[in-house]
Amino acid sequence: MRISKTYYILLLFCLIGFLSFGQNRAIKSADEKQSFTIRGSVSEKGTHKPYKNVEILVNGGKYVTTSFDGSFNIQAKIGDELIIKHPDFETIYYTVKSNERISIEVVNAVESRYKSRSQGDVKRFNQMIDSADAYLKKDAEKSIKFIGDALDVNVNTIQSAKAHELLGDIYAYWKQHDLAISAYKISLQNTETASAKLKLAKAYLNNGNVETSIETYKELDESTLSNYEKTLWYEGIGDAYLTMKRYDEAISSYEDGLQVAQNHLIAPKVTDLNSKIAEVYSEQGDTSKAKNYFTNSLSLAKQENKKRAVEEQVKVAEFNSENAEYESEIVLRKLAIEGIKDIEVDSIISNESPITSQKQNYKIGNAYLLSNDLTNAIPYLEKSREEAGERGDLDVKLDATRKLSEVNARLGNTEKTIAYNDEYKDVVDELYAKKIQEISQAARFSRNIAEQQNRITSLESDRALSKSTYELTQERNKSQQLIIYSLIGGLILLLITGFLMFKYIKQQRLANNLLALKSLRSQMNPHFIFNALNSVNTFIATNDERTANKYLSDFSQLMRAVLENSEEDFIPLKKEIELLNLYTKLEHFRFQDKFDYSIDVDDTIDVEEFQIPPMLLQPYIENAVWHGLRYKTEKGHLNINIQPKSKDEITIIISDDGIGRARSKALKTDHQKKQNSKGMNNIKKRVAILNEMYKDKVDVTIEDFQELEDAGTKVIVTLKKD
Repeated sequence: MRISKTYYILLLFCLIGFLSFGQNRAIKSADEKQSFTIRGSVSEKGTHKPYKNVEILVNGGKYVTTSFDGSFNIQAKIGDELIIKHPDFETIYYTVKSNERISIEVVNAVESRYKSRSQGDVKRFNQMIDSADAYLKKDAEKSIKFIGDALDVNVNTIQSAKAHELLGDIYAYWKQHDLAISAYKISLQNTETASAKLKLAKAYLNNGNVETSIETYKELDESTLSNYEKTLWYEGIGDAYLTMKRYDEAISSYEDGLQVAQNHLIAPKVTDLNSKIAEVYSEQGDTSKAKNYFTNSLSLAKQENKKRAVEEQVKVAEFNSENAEYESEIVLRKLAIEGIKDIEVDSIISNESPITSQKQNYKIGNAYLLSNDLTNAIPYLEKSREEAGERGDLDVKLDATRKLSEVNARLGNTEKTIAYNDEYKDVVDELYAKKIQEISQAARFSRNIAEQQNRITSLESDRALSKSTYELTQERNKSQQLIIYSLIGGLILLLITGFLMFKYIKQQRLANNLLALKSLRSQMNPHFIFNALNSVNTFIATNDERTANKYLSDFSQLMRAVLENSEEDFIPLKKEIELLNLYTKLEHFRFQDKFDYSIDVDDTIDVEEFQIPPMLLQPYIENAVWHGLRYKTEKGHLNINIQPKSKDEITIIISDDGIGRARSKALKTDHQKKQNSKGMNNIKKRVAILNEMYKDKVDVTIEDFQELEDAGTKVIVTLKKD
């Protein structure tokens, strides 16, 4: 029955594809003949004056005009004919032979208002810009270095604007959005272009400045934009409204952009906007309309290229997953895997990409698991785990191994469950080592980027200073007041440069703190995990299957909650109390002959209003049980008490009447002392970083609980409200 359903679904997609192809026959398939972006420029022969507003047409129907610096970008294929038209010169016809930059020189042009410069300087500048563009997605440091080399040439304001716009593109691709904003602003200060303005608005959006992004988009005059730029303009405004959850306005903007794209045959944007409209309807809960637009985007993406088709298949599969349509999700992900195989013949897909085959196999296995088809889930999860291991994708390998452990536990395969749990432990250790390495690499990347940016800032300052010096020389006979004003201007420029550097360093410090927090959160001590699994093994060995299942269910629930909260700096206190309750319940289950426990929360405290770092309290409870109560002769007691301290502060007191810190220390081995010290240092570092970022939000003190032989321990955590 399942095979029959799959067959019909595949047949349905084929029919939809043929129908869509008939409706969009003007859009040619990219698979038939590879298209690419041609970069070129139009200038006057001899003077090299750039020509703006020159019409560039392709025999296939594409159309653009040159910008202020005479440059243009247009999609074409080898063999296409470009038609270059302008009232000031005779029409030129150029046949595309390769994807190299095209330089069109014209004669009988109007006198240039720009000074002619060395052709060697122009050639070198273009070479450096082309090199920077070539390395943009491969090597950020090298790409930025080429920008610096380009600015090191005797450049004019138009070239400086072009270089800084490309610099902004580099920073935007590598997600350095604050630096991208600065670069685009400098570009616009040199020469105002719609392209840089659109990119600045998008950079503001990516940086979280949504209101500023919308204001920047609205500053543009729609009548001055090319058809492609109009599409980007509508799309960008739609993205901003979607971020603000203003769904009706987002749909309206996307539909306007879709209309422009359809009227002017801008195929990629027709696909993108259909997909984005579907996303909005999906967020609104209008599944029917979302499906209609996703059907359009799927068929349109298939007509573009393999990668775009796979991306859309994965996107729609996620939509199906959210709506519990697991069978449709599985079909799409299997199609995506076939497409990925074709893509990987000519290119490499990075592990960060959402369209890797190991991610798709994991999602298929998870879909089968959610459909309660455990038998079919296992092969895909194992395939995902194997591919992730081969490609070094430890995040996916960790998830796949965890899921395999859960599936085998549900099937009663105890040996495999234990084996996968052991492997899970090894992957956790390996992933921790990788995270440490990534922090080091990120720090080195930041330093190298800072060095390259300092060079560009210096070159820009030198260029501005050289220009000021030239103007001072030319205006030597002017009054002393003008000279003083020029010097003040230079000083202000240096102050602005210093301010930008200070802002950059501050941003890098924040980024480093976030990386450090992520690393520290990933260092969860696996001691409890291993002991918990040993307890399950003991229950199974004694044929206490019901107890083992109950314990494993609670344990899985705790681990799932911990992993879900692992990316957050703070979670609601209510969630943390639930985690503590579950964790303490598990520990009590294992050591119920050693202690009882209680968790008391004052009724006046609104646990939804307070935020706390996830798993901050768990290590203190673990210490209380393992190093205090476990060694106590009589049965002890663990109490977690949460009470108000002031209007905006609460205290969380974790107290036990165990043997106390001094006696516990005497009983520990060197290894235990080292592990305990490492765990406490981890918490201290987390608290220190969080207090630096959030202004002393958390305070922790530790003291003896009572003046008896069993002194016990009392941990007092003070938490401030946001």
